[in-house]
Formats: sequence, structure tokens, C-alpha cells
Amino acid sequence: MRWGLYPRGPGAAALAAARNFWARPRLRCHPRGRGTARWVSGASNQPQSSSNGRYRDTVLLPQTSFPMKLLGRQQPDTELEIQQKCGFSELYSWQRERKVKTEFCLHDGPPYANGDPHVGHALNKILKDIANRYHMMRGSKIHFVPGWDCHGLPIEIKVLSELGGKAQNLSAVEIRKKARSFAEAAIKKQRSAFIRWGVMADWNNCYYTFDGKYEAKQLRIFYQMYEKGLVYRSYKPVFWSPSSRTALAEAELEYNPEHVSRSIYVKFPLLKPSPKLVSLIDGSSPVSFLVWTTQAWTIPANQAVCYMPDSKYAIVKCSTSGDLYVLAADKVTSVASALETTFEVISTFSGADLEGGTCAHPLIPDKASPLLPASHVTMTKGTGLVHTAPAHGMEDYSVASQHNLPTDCLVDEDGVFTDVAGPKLQNKAVLEEGTDVVIKMLQAAKHLLKEERLVHSYPYDWRTKKPVVIRASKQWFVNITDIKATAKELLKKVKFIPGSALNAMVETMDRRPYWCISRQRVWGVPIPVFHHKTKDEFLINSQTTEHIIKLVEQHGSDVWWTLPPEQLLPKEVLSQVGGADALEYVPGQDILDIWFDSGTSWSYVLPGTDQRADLYLEGKDQLGGWFQSSLLTSVATRKKAPFKTVVVHGFTLGEKGEKMSKSLGNVIDPDVVINGGQDQSAEPPYGADVLRWWVAESNVFTEVTISPSVLNAARDDISKLRNTLRFLLGNVAGFNPETDSIPVNNMHVIDQYMLHLLQDLANKITDSYKQYDFGKVVRLLRAFYTRELSNFYFSIIKDRLYCEKAGDPKRRSCQTALAEILDVMVRSFAPILPHLAEEVFQHVPYAKEPKSVFRTGWIRTSSIWKKPGLEEAIESTCAMRDSFLGSIPGKNAAEYEVIIVIEPGLLFEIIEMLQAEETSSTSQLNELMMASQTTLLSQDPPLVTTDVIERQGTFLINLEGKEETRGTGGTQTTGIIPVTSSFAVDQT
Repeated sequence: MRWGLYPRGPGAAALAAARNFWARPRLRCHPRGRGTARWVSGASNQPQSSSNGRYRDTVLLPQTSFPMKLLGRQQPDTELEIQQKCGFSELYSWQRERKVKTEFCLHDGPPYANGDPHVGHALNKILKDIANRYHMMRGSKIHFVPGWDCHGLPIEIKVLSELGGKAQNLSAVEIRKKARSFAEAAIKKQRSAFIRWGVMADWNNCYYTFDGKYEAKQLRIFYQMYEKGLVYRSYKPVFWSPSSRTALAEAELEYNPEHVSRSIYVKFPLLKPSPKLVSLIDGSSPVSFLVWTTQAWTIPANQAVCYMPDSKYAIVKCSTSGDLYVLAADKVTSVASALETTFEVISTFSGADLEGGTCAHPLIPDKASPLLPASHVTMTKGTGLVHTAPAHGMEDYSVASQHNLPTDCLVDEDGVFTDVAGPKLQNKAVLEEGTDVVIKMLQAAKHLLKEERLVHSYPYDWRTKKPVVIRASKQWFVNITDIKATAKELLKKVKFIPGSALNAMVETMDRRPYWCISRQRVWGVPIPVFHHKTKDEFLINSQTTEHIIKLVEQHGSDVWWTLPPEQLLPKEVLSQVGGADALEYVPGQDILDIWFDSGTSWSYVLPGTDQRADLYLEGKDQLGGWFQSSLLTSVATRKKAPFKTVVVHGFTLGEKGEKMSKSLGNVIDPDVVINGGQDQSAEPPYGADVLRWWVAESNVFTEVTISPSVLNAARDDISKLRNTLRFLLGNVAGFNPETDSIPVNNMHVIDQYMLHLLQDLANKITDSYKQYDFGKVVRLLRAFYTRELSNFYFSIIKDRLYCEKAGDPKRRSCQTALAEILDVMVRSFAPILPHLAEEVFQHVPYAKEPKSVFRTGWIRTSSIWKKPGLEEAIESTCAMRDSFLGSIPGKNAAEYEVIIVIEPGLLFEIIEMLQAEETSSTSQLNELMMASQTTLLSQDPPLVTTDVIERQGTFLINLEGKEETRGTGGTQTTGIIPVTSSFAVDQT
């Protein structure tokens, strides 16, 4: 009875019977001299004789023009040829024209248009392309519109720095023109690189944030939020970059862990004690409150000293000076140590007992600084008392709002003290000379206890790489407090990969008290507001905004700077505000934050009325950037998240995990990866597919390393894959699946087994693509083509392939399996390696005409391939085979005959399906054992030579999760029955 239906006996019940059965097979291997010539021929691609290949014509060797290797420039040149020949540029348009029901929308987060393409771009764009190609092959219509973020400070700064001194004489319009030209040049370079990497898109129809129609959509979103009261103008402290002369959002900061500040301990003399303090001090000795700050320059702007009402505080006496100080009880020891003295605790009290007291300002005579409770005071650093300057801190501003404190700012746009700060400080940069002068003033007033250098993390401007300050100014804000609750609720319905990204995004949102959306630059979309010439008033309504939107839609946002003010207002509004000759309002000079620019892209790009993308896929920095600005603008205007799934990847790092930078010399240029460097022996041309394999195989949910060794490993993987594909292509030559295929149940057992494994592989790969786990796809493929194919199946079937007649059913059975394996494998890696996949398709010998793999669908398998019982048969036999081969290291298995002895029962029935006769050199069992011949017995042979060496082995039979407890030794297994066997090898 042939295997592939059911084992002999009671069919499937035979497997269940194995639960109560222990078999003891014995293998004996006897040397036989040389194997037959036929076997030796089948074991190698080369004839064994040295007589000039006289046996070559007696074997059917593989035939294919598919090259084993592409050396040097061959790899990138072949890829370019494939792109042209297989219609890479038309693929996106082709799939958009298909009449299919499902659509998959991946919304492209716009890369910044200010530099050359780098490996970070490659990581992001290739990940997106793999996802798109997979969903397209599954039958979805892909909606993917590439975009670019074109405005903003970094571009403007680059343009101005290139112009040098000439920049001072440029008008806003001239700066904008040069900035646009700069962005367009960067876009051209990046687009060319993305196309070369094989990214599928309609590259003639992208979105750009400087496009007039895009800007008009953005202004409409702005006004919708303004109309709902979510956008407002206010005087608040914001992160301010003196080097860029503009406000910055949290996402535009980077933190320098090596920043050095001059931290100070300052005395704030007690001016008016609270009732509780009156009872604790005798009035004979002066008392001061101890404050510690890292920003000495903010002391002149002090308006209060804050305490934690629930904490304990102490009055202490300094052993060095005899002075009395107040500080947190928990900080007495650490502060005394920092001041190199000791404190004697006089008394302790609750922070709430400080209510109603005031201190004297340490630099301004007769100015009082009230003692106020505040929740932001902590005991982690300092003294437990916090100097509060409302113009220079977000929490400080919150305290000022609650207690009606002044929020006067003493610092201008350049980061220098204004005249309001006094003659000693005026015109001095706060982070430099200004800090020095403040410290000297505190020394002179005898209120400075200590100064020390502190190395700590401090916010820097992300582009100028210079420190920022916090200063109050009039800006436009989004009231995200009213949006957060809805946004968080909606995020619960969004799938995040990895799952931890959800918490990270929520935490980032919680840390943001408000969103400053105004910038004091010219390269961007203007905030469509008119300011009164003399009063602190502004003009914006539906009429003015709609008029500006129409102008921007037609002519772009340059109109804000090119048209006279009277033309920027509709006639009916113009007549109400003084007319053209006496216009009372002028256009505002603020532009919108570029995160607002890109964050409104969903309104312009996403299709249909729902306007929700199936997938957003970006780097982890976008949890506080584009992901968040997209969510907030979408929730604000329509109470809906713009995405259903969010995939977050890490950053690219050097080989040792270090950040890539030009100064370290570890930057890897994707163009050099593809085309090679100047010294191609040191920097060889790998082609785009190696870059794509690197992206796919990386654990992208953490940081991703890239280096020459990583790229070499990727190239080696693809080389092994090419060899596997070449074997497959070469051995299906002369085979026509339509006429020559063997029905599955008539195929050799090993061939059926491979189809069984193939279906399992296909299911796992499909599931991995669904989860965007492309690294798992690579691991599954690599394990299959190295272990299951090259190391196992190919070594077994060569005899059948090369030595049987071309049309023999045994050979056709093998070719049927090979054709299916080839098809499944190519479709499996096609989204990752599109160039290689298309190249293989051009060499399939039985294709009527070469077609694009991407136009012919996803993996196709059959349910009849699934044969779990078959898996047991092959794997138990393979366990014996591996033991046999392991016992004769370095020897040719064909030099041995094998005797397998198994007691009657299930295992014997399983193995007997592979060899019906007692002894055979051509059976399926012998093919698996790779021996000269195999004998299968149910009892020991009568004669066994004395020089046989016994070996013991344990083989496992998997009964698919059926629980079975064996009595012997109390061993309990779940679905596994150990089958002990012995075999012997005669070494004589």
C-alpha cells in the first residue's frame, strides 16, 4: 500500500494506537565496498570517471541560464535591467486599474526635503514597500502616495548659511524662493534613490507640503480648529531657540547629555513669616530659604518660591556661619554635604505651614517673593524649595496663572537681557555673560552660598545644535487638554506594533502641556491672521480665511508676502476696517509649525469620506512628532484617528550600536551600498536587493545596525538563495506542469512530505507578513532553503533527478514538487527581493511568456498537501538516517548497506510504507537513507558479526498534541512518544 493515503491497518486509528506502543528498531550498517556506478553518478553533478566526461550523456544534469553569481557591477546592472524589463515604473498604475474590492492604504509620512538620501530613508521606505507589495499580491488595491515635508527652519537655516552675509539683505520672498529651490533639489535626489531601491509608487503624483492645494487644505484645518476654540493666541513660556530666533515645539528639540550648567545655591531671606514660623523662630537670628537652580540667569525674573505642602520641612542652623535656613527635611543631609558644612535641625514642620509667608527677592530690594504650594516640587534634586520664574518655565507659568503673578519676560528673541532687566544685565546673552553677571550680583548681595558645574541633559535646537531657553512670548497654541481624553480613547482601538509604542505615545502626549504652533520665520505656511497696527487685537473670521484659502489654492502661500494687505482681505471685510487707504490691520508675521504642516496630510492624501489609513509606518521619533500631530489635528476636527494600525521602527546605528555621524566616519551611503565606492574592493557594489534584505531581516522594532559585515552577511544569504533557485530552475527543465505533473497521492512519499512542509511554510510566511514581522519571513525562508532543501531534500533526490529517464514517474514526481517549491519560494520573498524574484520568473522554463511575479498573485497551496501522518513517517525515518550518517563521518553513505530492525507495530507499518520489499536499492526508504541498499526486518537477522559497534538513539513521534502518559519510569509527555532504537556499524 502506498503512503500518502493512510498507513496499513486501521488507517488513522493506527496513529492513535501508538500511544500505547513502544517500538525498538535496530539498524545495522555493513560495509559493501563501492556503491553502484548509478548511485555515484547521482551523488554529484560531475561524472566519477576521469575519462573526459564519458558518462556525462548518461545523466540528466540541471539546465538553466540563470546565473549562480552576479559579480561586481553585474548585480546593480541586472537590477536596472529588471526594473526596465519588468515594468517597475508602471506597476503602481497597473494595480490601481484592477477591479478588486479591497483597498489597502499606507499613508507615507513625509521625509524632510533638506538633504541626501540616507540609510534611515532606506529603512523606512523599504519597509513600506515590502508591506505594499505583499498586500498587492494578496489582491488589494494599494493606495500609497509618497510625500515630502518641504517647509521649516532647517531648510531656511541652510539657505541662509550658504548665502552668508548676503542673507541680511534678502526679502522674505527671496528667502522663500531660495528655500523652495533647495527643497526641490533635495526631493529630486531622494525620489531618484527611492525609485532605485525598487519602491513601488506613482512617482509623478506625490504630495508636497509647499503645494498650493496642500497649503489651502492645511489652512482650512487650522480655521476649523480655531472656530472650535481649540486654537488660541496667548502669552506663555515656550522653548525658544536664540540661534534660530523662533519658538520650537518639543519634537524639534534634542537633548544634549553633556551640557554644562552653572548651578547655584541661593539664599532667599525670610521677609514675612507664616503664623507657624512665627512660633518656631525667636526673631533674634535672620532666617533664609535655601533654593537650588541650574539656570542662574532666571533669578532676576523670580516671582515666588514654591514648596510641597505634603512634605516635611526643617529649620536648621549652619555650623559654619551660624545662619538659620529653611529646606526640606529629607534634603538636610545632602545639602549640608554639598555646602561642605553640617546642619543642626532646630525644628520641623509641614510644608502647608508655610502658607502666607513671603521672602525677599535676592537681587531686587523691597521686592517680595511669596511662598506658594505647587505640585511640581519634588525631592529628587535641590532643596525641596523651587525658585519660580513664570516667564521661563511651564510649571512656573502654571503657578503664576493660579496666583495672578506677573509673567514679565526679561529676555528678547536673541536670548539676551532686555533693558527691563537693568543696566548691569542689558544686552548680555543669558546663557553666557548674562549668567556670569547674575552670579556676581548674587555674590555682591551676599546671597550666593555656592556655585558648581553640573553636567546634565539639556534641550538643544535640533538643527543649530545650540542650547535653547524657555521664554514667554505671544504665540499661537492648540489647546490639547480638550483633545487628549478623546485621543487616548481612540488610540485604544488602534493596533500598535510593537504594543509598547502605544504607552510611549500616550506618555509623550501627557508630557505636553500645550502645543505651540507658531514660528517666527518666513519659510512656511502663514497663520492667516491680521494684527491691528496700534492695539493688541487681531482679525480672523470665516470670510477672511476663505478668501486667503482661495488665493493660496491658486497661487501658493507666497501671496501672503507678495500681495498688498488690502488684496489679502475680501472687499466686504476691507470696507469695515478702514478701506484700502486707511487699513488698520497688517498681515501677521508668524508661520505654522511644520508638524502642523505634515500633521494635516491625512486631509489631503487619504482617500474616501472616511479618510483613515490602514497603516502608518515610521520611526519611533514620530511618536512625539507626525503620529501625534496627525492624531491631534484629526481628533480636533472630526473626532477620529487617521490610522488603524501604527508600526514603529527604530533608528539605524553603526556596527557597535553607535549613532551614525559624519564626524565618527561611520555613515553608510545607500548609493555606495548599491553601486560600490571608489575602491570597489573595499566597498563592493551590493545592489538594492542586499539593502532590502538587510532591512527585512533586521529586528526593526528596536535599533537597527548596519555595517560592512552586516551587508556581507546579507549578500551571502542571497547568494545561497540564488544557488537554491538555480538548482530548482535547472531541474525543472523539460518539465511542463500542465502535462507532466503527478497527482499528489501518487507522488513519492518524500515529495509529498516536502509539499506538506511547503504548505506549513506558506502559512507561517503569510502570517508573518500580516504582522509586519519581515524578520520572521527571512528566518523562515533561510531555514527552509538551507536546512530543508539544500541540506536535506536536494541531497536525497539527485539520484532520481539525474539517473531516471526524463519522463519516468519517479522523476516527474520530484519535478512536480520542485515546481511547487520554486513557485512558493519566489512569491514568498518577492516583496523583499523584487529584483531577484522577477529575474527568476524570466528563467522559468515552462512559462509560456515571462510574466511579472507581482501581477500573478500571492502564494498558492493546496489543502491536500497537508498530511500530518506523513510527517511522522519521514521524520522518524530521518532521525534514524541522521544517526546512521552521523556514525560514519567523512564516509560515503553509498558504500554501506543498512539493515533496519523494528518490532511489529505502528513504527514498522510507517517505515514499511517506504519500502514494501524486504531489501531494496531503489526504494523510497533507501533513497532517504542514502545507502547502497536497505533491508527492513521485523526481527533480528540470525547472523550478526562480532565486530559490529552498537549505538543507541532515541527518536520521537509527534502525535499532534494528543496527551499520553507512559508508565515506564513515570515519564509524562504531551503528544510525544519516544522510540528507542539501536543501530550498528561494522567498521571492518
